[in-house]
Amino acid sequence: MRWRAAHYLDPDEAMAEELDERIAAYMAWHRTHSLPKYAQIADEARRRLERQLQPDDLVWGYDSVVAQLREDMRAAAESMAPLLDRLTPRQIAHFERRLAEDNRRFARENLRGGERERRKRRTERNVERLEDWLGRLSRAQLERVKQYSERAPLLDELRDRDHKRLQAQLLAMLRAKEAKKRLPDFVEHFDRGREPPYDAAIEAARKEYGAMILDIDRALTREQRARAAHDLARYAQEFRALAGSAR
Repeated sequence: MRWRAAHYLDPDEAMAEELDERIAAYMAWHRTHSLPKYAQIADEARRRLERQLQPDDLVWGYDSVVAQLREDMRAAAESMAPLLDRLTPRQIAHFERRLAEDNRRFARENLRGGERERRKRRTERNVERLEDWLGRLSRAQLERVKQYSERAPLLDELRDRDHKRLQAQLLAMLRAKEAKKRLPDFVEHFDRGREPPYDAAIEAARKEYGAMILDIDRALTREQRARAAHDLARYAQEFRALAGSAR
């Protein structure tokens, strides 16, 4: 985390020391405050998975994780904002160049090729993620992932535009020295101000993804369900261990 922050901000020696202190304070807060909550989420997700998933479980899972992420991002912003308000014009220009590099990387990885190629890449990404949790997917499960990728709208061009919108607002905030005043609310409500077509596409994609997950869940073997449940239990245990180490 410290390396990434320094990569974007190019701090001088004094600022680098303060950056380390602020990151350490945030990480200590995260271990004691957030990790126990993530452990609870993982435990509850395991219980729901073991009895077979229902549509309400997917809503609960999404809402629980997003709510915790919002809280974490707000806390990080509150910690970092005073430092960000002291960035020099040179450092802000450096930050802007790093964001431009990120945008070019995103375009290379996600916007190249035609629609068929991009949907194929999405299928491959989703298969890889699901097999991390479940092990080898069956032919029918693989076909269901492919159906999702064919049905759900492609989001990358809309996401790219939204990234650039948020980046422009953030840069304006830094130049105005208003991070302490505006950044916490800005990051907590990162989805505020999206283009209506992007919001609609996200909702359509979530609906298709949820339907795919429920179909795959109904077709899980005993071994696949046990593997995913074991991983959720392991994550809960690791979160609690890390939280305990901060005491």
